[in-house]
Amino acid sequence: MVRIAIIGGGIGGLTTAIALRQFGFEPQVFEQAPALLDVGAAIAIWPNAMRVLERLELAKQILEKAGEINEIRWLDQNGNPINQVSLADTSNGHSTAGVALHRADLQEILLHTVPSSSVHLANSLLDQTDNGDHVLAQFANGHSNESDFLIGADGIHSRVRTQLLDDASPTYRGYAVWRGISPLIPKSLPPATAIEIHGRGKRFGIGPVGLGRMGWWASANAANTSERAVERTGDRKIWKQGENMGSGPLRNTQSDLLRLFEGWFRPVIQLIEATPSASILKTGAFDRPPCKEWGNKRITLLGDAVHPTTPNLGQGGCMAIEDAMVLARCFQKYGADEKALRTYEQLRYRRTLAITRYSRIYGAVGQWENLFARGLRRTAFSLMPDTVARRLMQIVFDYDACDVKV
Repeated sequence: MVRIAIIGGGIGGLTTAIALRQFGFEPQVFEQAPALLDVGAAIAIWPNAMRVLERLELAKQILEKAGEINEIRWLDQNGNPINQVSLADTSNGHSTAGVALHRADLQEILLHTVPSSSVHLANSLLDQTDNGDHVLAQFANGHSNESDFLIGADGIHSRVRTQLLDDASPTYRGYAVWRGISPLIPKSLPPATAIEIHGRGKRFGIGPVGLGRMGWWASANAANTSERAVERTGDRKIWKQGENMGSGPLRNTQSDLLRLFEGWFRPVIQLIEATPSASILKTGAFDRPPCKEWGNKRITLLGDAVHPTTPNLGQGGCMAIEDAMVLARCFQKYGADEKALRTYEQLRYRRTLAITRYSRIYGAVGQWENLFARGLRRTAFSLMPDTVARRLMQIVFDYDACDVKV
């Protein structure tokens, strides 16, 4: 039996465990949190990720809890239309429609698909050592684990990455991001539609997340004094912010947002007001410069641990899901051989590099403050034909991790 250890029990780690099990492996997942409960945020699952989840026979469960997205609209801060694109049909006959759901709902589905005996909570990694024919992982609680291969799926502040690469910290991209889920759906919002609203150095996004709820996100330009680590308090993941970005994600968040978006399109205010302040998450927008070295010997990285991306395209979780399937297929083909890891890394590098770059550029344009630049942005968005917009989306959405040659 090939022993595979996965460090991190988030979306990427759990999906990897499920994919590996589908191909006959029995991986073990080690998560530092004492409970796997995420709060406040929605996650978009676009067609490139849904193909993987369909292959893993999870699509039905996800659709029962998700909201459909069949159209995207861009508005200005007063609610005036800039452009819109239908996702139902494309020129090649493939749908680019997506869904979104509460991240906790997705995590619950994934967690219940993995045997409880294979998920080990409250195991915070201290050190990993590649001993040639096996990898030894040592945890803060005194436990240790010996495996044939180790996969670091432990997020943007990956401990596995730090020990493996010892490279620079993630790069802050100049704006803060808030996320929330409202139990209220403003009547003026169209169904099955994702909306992005542009202002001066600010944006607001809205989309259905199923079960009578509406997910939203907000961004605003902000200086950042330092990039901090993720703090886990009980079963919550909380990002510590620099003082000039707010003293913490749970302090006066709602009132801060209401001031930032005062006078905006009425549903923006309604959604913020309807969302409990304690459930709103605040982070900085971070990613990393591209790195070709994803692993070494019997260790590799996956998801945000290796290619964190800004949240502008809704592809962070989707790329981790793609990673999971490609890695599992490489293990299926090459078995207990380091070639499985190196092939996976080579196959995924260009794809993740491109998406991370597209997201960074899109975010930078979306955060423009200059009057002339904002006028140029509005003109470009308004003049883009529906067919061109859908064609650009196909570059992202048409990727099939279940079919790419390994």
